[in-house]
Amino acid sequence: MSITKNIIIALDEGTTNAKAVALNEAGEVLVKFSQPLSIQTPREGWVEQSGTLLVEASVQVLAKAIEAVGADKVSALAISNQRETAIGWYRNSGAPLHAALSWQCSRTADFCEGLRRDNLESKIKTVTGLPVAPLFSGSKLRWLLDSVPNGFALAEKGEICLGTIDSWLLWNLTAGESFYCDYSNASRTQLLNLVTGNWDEEMLKIFQIPRKALPDIKPSSGLFGYTKGVNGIPDGIPVMAMVGDSHAALFGHALGEAGCVKATYGTGSSVMAPVNSAQCNIQALATTIAWHNGENLVYGLEGNIPHTGDAVAWMADSTGLSELPQDELNHELNTLPASVENTLGVYFVPALTGLGAPWWADNARGLICGLNRGVKRAHLIRAALEAITYQIADVVAAMRQHPDFTLTALMVDGGPTKNDWLMQYQADLLGCPVMRSDIPELSALGAALLARKAVDNVTGKDLKPYLPVHYTFRPNMERHGRLQKRWREWQQAVERTLYQL
Repeated sequence: MSITKNIIIALDEGTTNAKAVALNEAGEVLVKFSQPLSIQTPREGWVEQSGTLLVEASVQVLAKAIEAVGADKVSALAISNQRETAIGWYRNSGAPLHAALSWQCSRTADFCEGLRRDNLESKIKTVTGLPVAPLFSGSKLRWLLDSVPNGFALAEKGEICLGTIDSWLLWNLTAGESFYCDYSNASRTQLLNLVTGNWDEEMLKIFQIPRKALPDIKPSSGLFGYTKGVNGIPDGIPVMAMVGDSHAALFGHALGEAGCVKATYGTGSSVMAPVNSAQCNIQALATTIAWHNGENLVYGLEGNIPHTGDAVAWMADSTGLSELPQDELNHELNTLPASVENTLGVYFVPALTGLGAPWWADNARGLICGLNRGVKRAHLIRAALEAITYQIADVVAAMRQHPDFTLTALMVDGGPTKNDWLMQYQADLLGCPVMRSDIPELSALGAALLARKAVDNVTGKDLKPYLPVHYTFRPNMERHGRLQKRWREWQQAVERTLYQL
């Protein structure tokens, strides 16, 4: 009896974990495996990860998932990845030039300030949709070339490869035979022209990146190559989707339906809304390519926040909570905020490596204000959780300036969304339903659905039966009115961080 190849395994390579999720033809999770990833901070504002360890962890979880379901049942692999993180490697050996520069890394802040002084920010924003900030990959790729002898000359000869994490993983999974990235990741580099969908020659000159060092760009849904020469992974499995993790989550929630705005709560947060075109005059937000589904480009309006879950982790460390076992820590994070009526006027602005959208202040640093003698651990933890909701509300407020923007529900995913108190506070603050996915692996699901579209050669509408069920937190409109005052006070606290500059 023949065996049907109907399982797609999605690799979700994030900042703190590499996860592999096997999904069947109904979109159901069969098995999942996870491997933690470490982060290094060798200097203030520098955040990096070992590119070699990223690959090793990814291969390990993929191999486990393939073994668990049976290689003969796997039809394709899909990849969702942490965005903006940049890496370079030598084409012949595959050895990294340096550690991967994390999306959180602000080591290129001075370079970015130089672009602003040269009055290039408006041009860069018009072409790429992205404000000048060290978050994005272009300045990181420039730094990587500067970090090695003759880096620019070697890149011009095609002897150095530069890319985002999707291209790095694909290169290693295919024994160097495939050097591609997808449109969503390319749109986060500040090197892509949003209108043409190609690397932009003027941006390459501004950032001094040779075209020969960059991957070719392909639709997020489609064939990228075949596995080859990877320990524990059979040769010949097609890689049928690659997409940035936040984009994958938006696709996994509602396939890009208008009004369904997505917020991913992780180490940082991405708030993304589908829009109709690449044109956007809102300086505080990024316009990006959400994905290319194999038929057409879909655009997204986005605000990126560097520290949300990371801010809670920092506060847990600082108050001694992180010393608890994980289950006890999770319990405390769920119960402590509700154990006090408010923060007693405390606000925590987690600008630990600068502020992202809608403020974009690279040199801002965090603060805790409003401290008084009555403040205890519960108030500080609540302040850290509230900070997540205020930052997301700040981005949503900026999005309302866009003529294409509508908000019928905030679709949420990521580890912190398991905190019911946090989700209800977010719904009450925004005054709209917050809809949480029943499955935490939403980025993996979104990537798998893009792969499914290509494997089965179906339309987007055909994928609707695969969408997950959501749990809805409905807003208390009376509380919504009261929380507007606290939100204004939060914004005053943010202004204090800006006055420090």
